[in-house]
Amino acid sequence: MPGRNEMVSMPPNTVISTLYILIAYATVHTFANSSNGDTLNFIGGLRGGNSSRGGESGISSVKGCNIEFETKPITFQCQNLATFEVPPASPPESDALEFMDQRLAVVYPVIQKFKSIITSDPLGITKSWVGSDVCSYKGFYCDHPPDNNSAIGVASIDFNGFQLGAPSLDGFIDQLPDIALFHANTNNFAGTICPKIARLPYLYEFDISNNQFAGPFPTAILGLNSLTFLDIRFNFFSGAVPPQLFTRNLDALFINNNNFMQRLPLNLGSTHILLLTLANNKFTGPIPRSLPKAFSYLTEVLFLGNQLTGCLPYEIGFFKDAIVFDAGNNKLTGPLPFSLACLKMVEQLNFADNLLFGVIPEVICELGNLVNLSLSSNYFTHAGPLCRSLIDRGALDLRNNCIPGLPFQRSPLECIRFFGYPRFCSRIWSYGYIPCKFPYHNGPVSAVPEMDPSP
Repeated sequence: MPGRNEMVSMPPNTVISTLYILIAYATVHTFANSSNGDTLNFIGGLRGGNSSRGGESGISSVKGCNIEFETKPITFQCQNLATFEVPPASPPESDALEFMDQRLAVVYPVIQKFKSIITSDPLGITKSWVGSDVCSYKGFYCDHPPDNNSAIGVASIDFNGFQLGAPSLDGFIDQLPDIALFHANTNNFAGTICPKIARLPYLYEFDISNNQFAGPFPTAILGLNSLTFLDIRFNFFSGAVPPQLFTRNLDALFINNNNFMQRLPLNLGSTHILLLTLANNKFTGPIPRSLPKAFSYLTEVLFLGNQLTGCLPYEIGFFKDAIVFDAGNNKLTGPLPFSLACLKMVEQLNFADNLLFGVIPEVICELGNLVNLSLSSNYFTHAGPLCRSLIDRGALDLRNNCIPGLPFQRSPLECIRFFGYPRFCSRIWSYGYIPCKFPYHNGPVSAVPEMDPSP
C-alpha cells in the first residue's frame, strides 16, 4: 500500500474515462440549471474508449443522474430536466434535387403542395409529378419566359379533361410566376379564384370552364393586363358581371352557363371581342341597340337561355360576320326585322321559344349560307313560299306557331289568347329597313311588311 505522500499512478485508460465522465457531468449540470427542472435527453455522437476493466463499458454514477457511457451514443436521463434532442440534420427534398433551372426549383414545392390536396385523380395524372424534371410532368409545359430567353420556366398548363378534383386552386396558379396559359376544362376544381392571380404578368389565356367554382365573378381577373382569352362557362358563379370586363380587349369571352343575374350592360359594345357567349344565365332587359354595330365582327352571338325581353332592334343586322346567332329561349317579342337579311355569313339562326309574332320575312329565308333556321314555339302567323321550301328541306322549324295550313301548330284558342293583349314595338318603321346591299332581292325593301290577321 503506498504511503500518504506517495503519488498513486493510474492507468491511462482510466484517466481518459474519468475525464469524459467529468465533462459529461459538467454539461448536464449546465443544462440542469437552465431547464427549470424538466427532463433532459441529450443524444450525442461521441465515442468512448475501453476502461481499465478488460474492455467492458465504463459505468459510473453522478448525483441526480444515471449516466450510461458506452461505445454507443451517450444518453443522459435526468429527472426534472428539460427534454432536448439533436436529430441528424437532413436537407429539404427540393434542396437534394437538381433542377434544370432555378425557376423550376421555385415552383417544385408549389406543385407538390397542390398535389397533396388533390382529392380525385381517376386517370392517374399526378403519378408523373415526381422528381426534379418538372417539364416532364403530365399537363405541364416549359418554355423561355419573356424576361429571360436563357431561363426555363413553367409557361403553360393544360389539365383539360383530366378529371382532377381539388377544393381550391389558391396557392397554385398564383404561385407560378411564368405561367402564360392555364387550361383546366372539365375537372372538379372548386372554391374561388385567389386575388393574387392579378400579379401574374404573362397570363393571357385562362380557362376554368366546366368545373365547380362558385361565388361572385372573380374580379381579380380584371387585373390581368395580358388577358385575351377568358372562359369561365359551366360553373356556379353568380351575381353581376363587372362592367369593366366589357372594356377589355379580349378576343374571346365565354361566361355562359353560370348564374349571373343583371340587365345586359349598356357598355357591352365597348370592346373588341371575336367570340362572345352570354348564354344560359339570367340576364334581363332588351338587346342593346349599340351592341350589334360595336360587335359587327363577331362570328358567334349567343344570347340563348336568359330572360331577355323587348323587341329585336333592327341593328342586329350589323352582325355581318356572324356564323351563329342564337337568341332562343328568352322572352323577346315583336316581328323579325328585315335587317336579318344582312347576316350573309350566318349558318345557324335561332329565335325559338320566344314571344315573336307576325310574318316571317322571305328575305331571311333567301340567305345563301343558311343551314338551320329555328323559329319554333313562337306566334308567327305567315310563312311565304321561300320559307316553306326551307321547311321541305328540313332547314326551317316552324312547329308550335300560329300559321294556318302548317302541321304541329298551336291551337286556335292559344293563339287567340296571345293576340288578345295589345303588343307594340317602338320604332316600328325600322323593321322593314335593310341596312346593307342585298343581292338576293330584286329591289330594296323598306316598307313595313303586311301581317296576317290574328287567328
